[in-house]
Amino acid sequence: MRFGLALPALAMAALFGLAALSGLAAPAAHAHDSFAELAEELSPAVVNISTSQIVAPTPNQRGQRPEMPQSPFEEFFEEFFLPRDSTPRKVSSLGSGFVIDSSGIIVTNNHVIESADEIMVTFSDGSKYEATLIGRDPKTDLALLRIDPSGPVPALKFGDALQSRVGDWVIAIGNPFGLGGSLSVGVISAINRNINSGPYDSFIQTDAAINRGNSGGPLFNIKGEVIGVNSAIISPSGGSVGIGFAVPADSTLMTVISQLREFGETRRGWLGVRVQEVTDNLAETLRLGRTRGALVAEVTMGGPAEKAGIRQGDVIVRFDKSDIQRMRDLPRIVAETAINKLVEVRVVRNGEARDFWVKIGRLEEGEVAPRASDTPPLGEQGTEVFGMQLRSLDDELRSRWRIPDTANGVIVAGIQQDKSAFNDGLRAGDVIQEVDQTPVATPSQFLTLVREARTKGKNSVLLLVISAGGVRFVALELN
Repeated sequence: MRFGLALPALAMAALFGLAALSGLAAPAAHAHDSFAELAEELSPAVVNISTSQIVAPTPNQRGQRPEMPQSPFEEFFEEFFLPRDSTPRKVSSLGSGFVIDSSGIIVTNNHVIESADEIMVTFSDGSKYEATLIGRDPKTDLALLRIDPSGPVPALKFGDALQSRVGDWVIAIGNPFGLGGSLSVGVISAINRNINSGPYDSFIQTDAAINRGNSGGPLFNIKGEVIGVNSAIISPSGGSVGIGFAVPADSTLMTVISQLREFGETRRGWLGVRVQEVTDNLAETLRLGRTRGALVAEVTMGGPAEKAGIRQGDVIVRFDKSDIQRMRDLPRIVAETAINKLVEVRVVRNGEARDFWVKIGRLEEGEVAPRASDTPPLGEQGTEVFGMQLRSLDDELRSRWRIPDTANGVIVAGIQQDKSAFNDGLRAGDVIQEVDQTPVATPSQFLTLVREARTKGKNSVLLLVISAGGVRFVALELN
């Protein structure tokens, strides 16, 4: 053990000696030898949140009872398979939160308090309060609570998460595993992370230890300012492996908190389009010059975009003075836009930039994504090209693949996974409606348009595809 501990010291001595000999500056010492002062200052405003929920038992709560009519073991099966106690049970959970207003306003995660019948808040000094829910937002996993203290309580201040850099020190304070207040220190590992948890993902990633029960707690910068709300971890064991995520204290978070305080709900802007990522192949096919923007896959009838003149196949590259570099930037910017505001939207259509003025609507809650249908077996016979078996739509194919009557085109009845079409994103059950914005109804029409594209020297064609997951564009390589 002594040998193992000595090696780092020897290595550091050698490093410092080498630096002195070479005239290089030695590595700087840690800026902070202790975080004790920050812990004393910040911990009183971080709270433990415990929730309880009454859950009614189900008849097969302890397992499915086998059907054995007039069995001598009837009494045994009743005892073993049915619940011993038919009364409702109280289920508890733990999380964290923090005070943002000394009057008793508390921020936490939505998943900490979701479906709770009772919410209790406990401070580090042991004082407890029953909390009421002001509002919650599942899309950003944020919730706002209120307690009624006898006097002012310690509160925290938000910092600017946009000023944070990879490598900056961060501090997480929370209530891991229900043990009580706990502090951990680390650095920012990455920013603007997308973990596919919602439409506005832009997480701060940190290696500061975040475990179950830390959810809803604050992530601080070295100034003691809140720059994030600890929300998620990646871990096969349920414990910290150095990959934790926090909702950043950016304009999205501040807008959500402000709206929850004022209205008890969020009021997001709505453009009325469904967009998809622009790939390198799509950018070339759409003549964008470079990969950027958000490709409009669908336009909602009667929505703000349609009324303004935006069409399917347009690429939105600028929205209200903000350049759209990636598809996932657009939903967040639109959501933060004031309802009824008139904004200028720039699109690229057929290689040319066009500007439209759009009056932003309000995003209605309850929108659900289309559910994927079961995939029938492959092997349908038809025209084969690029590894696809193409067939014209008929009633039998519509029924088998659950294709709506309003959809027209040629269906990909089968596809080989080692061919180019599969690599470009096409799948069995997809219906190709257009090739380079020209409708197709038969495999022969598809082939004719592909041959024309090759004759013109094109490397790819733009396909408009409909499937159980919705409408999207695919750039099919012709090489």
